[in-house]
Amino acid sequence: MSESGNGNNNKVNRKTVKAKGVVKPKAERPKPKAASDAIQHKTDAENKPTSTQPAPAGLPTENMEVHHHPQLEHKPKAWKEYLLEGLMIFIAVMMGFISENIREYISDNEHVNQLTAQLVRDLEADTARLKEDYNGEAKMMRKTDTLFRLLQQPMGKADLRKIQQLIADSHSLWLFKPSGGAMAAIKNELRLKQFSNSKIIGYIANYEGHASLEHTAEEIALQYQRNFTDVFMRQHFTPANLDAAFNHFPVSDQMRDLKQQDLTQLAADLVLIRINIDEMIRHNRSLMDDANGLLHYVIDRYHPEVE
Repeated sequence: MSESGNGNNNKVNRKTVKAKGVVKPKAERPKPKAASDAIQHKTDAENKPTSTQPAPAGLPTENMEVHHHPQLEHKPKAWKEYLLEGLMIFIAVMMGFISENIREYISDNEHVNQLTAQLVRDLEADTARLKEDYNGEAKMMRKTDTLFRLLQQPMGKADLRKIQQLIADSHSLWLFKPSGGAMAAIKNELRLKQFSNSKIIGYIANYEGHASLEHTAEEIALQYQRNFTDVFMRQHFTPANLDAAFNHFPVSDQMRDLKQQDLTQLAADLVLIRINIDEMIRHNRSLMDDANGLLHYVIDRYHPEVE
């Protein structure tokens, strides 16, 4: 009984083991090659850049990012918007043009004021010198008139002391040189509207013309002194009288190698000297009129601020 019982138990155990037995794992079957290639191809496709352009050197291809610009939809503007934009551009250009003109106008006015103020100062200085020259030339003219009358007398009755003193006095010469700095600058700036539309260039031309005539008369007077009075004094004045006459000291009636013919020749030369002095006086008066006319014109038209 015991054996049979054991035998039955063994059968039960073998069945139980067979029912509950450990299932031996089966070996993994290799995947088909086609499926593996498909998976690898899909993986490569996902990692492949979508851009058709080659990747920059030095950058890994798998880390590149491609940015696509959005396609913006532009709606056409209404004609009123174009008109408004054009009007705004036109106004901006016009404002720039106007501001530039205003700036240039202010700058030109300041420059004109400086030039005209300097011209006023120059003309005031010129008129002062012209007045001084006129007084000197008029005084010399009176002395040459007196000297001419004395030279008409016979040598025995001639006042040689007075003649020598008058000859020395008539040897004086006043040279006028205008202040042309402002005038030259204005002539160089005639492009300025304030000058181009005025009469200032006409006044300047008249003034410079008479100044040129005055300069010519002065050169002639200088030649007459060298050729006439200087020669007479060197030949007939004693050294003491020549020194005394030019230092405004009394002179004696002694003269060297003097003849009646010498006095007559000096009288004839004196006629030419007096004519030229008269020319200088007339040119001086013309210059004075031109200077005063230009001065009044500049003050009335430009109102320069003179310090």
